[in-house]
Amino acid sequence: MNERVVHCVKLGKELPGLAKPPFPGQVGEMIYEKISQQAWDMWQKDMQIKVINEYRLNMGDKKDYEMLVQQMLAFLNLNDEDLVEVENAERGRG
Repeated sequence: MNERVVHCVKLGKELPGLAKPPFPGQVGEMIYEKISQQAWDMWQKDMQIKVINEYRLNMGDKKDYEMLVQQMLAFLNLNDEDLVEVENAERGRG
């Protein structure tokens, strides 16, 4: 089986790509075309959880879900948004 190779915009080099788009639609296709499996794993297995937990996002809430998508695109270098800060020891202390 030949491995699909993409020029990963997150990591800046040629790397094995995803086997299929991670979800339907334009965003899923963009990730499939421009993001390596390694960068996707970095998002899915680490950063996504940090963003959800740090900002207490409710995935049933459309606004929270949209924020997560924007942060995913920022993390993957697929938009011009600033990535939110995670692991800020001062946040949440009142």
